[in-house]
Amino acid sequence: MKKKTTLFTPVQTKIYKTSQTRGADDDVIYQNRVKRNGTVLIPYAEFEACKNASSPNSKYENGFIVLIKPEDYFAPEAESAFKLQGLKLGKNMLVFYETREQWSNYPKKRGWKPATSRKTPLGGEYVARIPATTAAGQEKIVEGYNSPKMKGAGIRVYEYADSKTIDLCKLQLEYLFWSCFDIEAFLEASSDQKDTLEKRRKKILTDAHKKRVDDAVRLKQERIIDDDGNTICPLCLEKMSALDFASKITQAEGREVPDLTITNTSLFHIHELRSGQFNHRLYNLGWGHHHCNVTVADKGVERTLDWMKRILEKNDRI
Repeated sequence: MKKKTTLFTPVQTKIYKTSQTRGADDDVIYQNRVKRNGTVLIPYAEFEACKNASSPNSKYENGFIVLIKPEDYFAPEAESAFKLQGLKLGKNMLVFYETREQWSNYPKKRGWKPATSRKTPLGGEYVARIPATTAAGQEKIVEGYNSPKMKGAGIRVYEYADSKTIDLCKLQLEYLFWSCFDIEAFLEASSDQKDTLEKRRKKILTDAHKKRVDDAVRLKQERIIDDDGNTICPLCLEKMSALDFASKITQAEGREVPDLTITNTSLFHIHELRSGQFNHRLYNLGWGHHHCNVTVADKGVERTLDWMKRILEKNDRI
């Protein structure tokens, strides 16, 4: 029997999706929308900055794979460096071919196979994701982690979060939903489920306090709630509406599409995701307007505000 869809269903779906990585198609090395505690892919150039996870034991829950460019792997003295770093080809490191030049100039060693496993041993020594070249008539090369059951080698290292952090972030994000200024209107609009939702609301508020994810001072400091304790957009600082969690964005006249799934509310990372930092964490996540989130993109709120200020100054608006 199909589960009944309610006004709260899109909220639950949105919170659940925060535990997943961003999308990825079949032509890239990354997995598509999987949990953030998956096997991590670390570019060799970033290994020292990213080798330790944010968890208490500094370990990635499902391990990591270092991706090294062929020019770096075949460089003189490289092997001695790998030993010092605890890296071994086929165990926790793979040669990653991304360009036609790499494929031609650094041919695979005899006996090398494309990797097939995310856990040690990796089942091979290399992986390739080389786009097609229309002018030269060369087809794309996709080798390793390209079977129906093994799509993608792992996740982007900066998207990683351990299981405990994922669950606490989901709790904090639901707490922020229940902190919207118009939550009573939301409950009234859900009249057939009002009692059930009221109980859930009380439980979330209690759990959030017990697990210390409701620190108003920190939430205000990070532009997540305002002085009234209401959830706000981290960029424009306007109060967020609980009813907007399910409402679709307004489409431009004449450019409407029937299958639009984008809602007015999006997950916000106050400080952007970047390698060497693990920013999918408590007190760095909030809810914001879709258009504000698009504006921030991967710059983070503070850098975006600096950029906006420069534009306003150049246009004599401030």
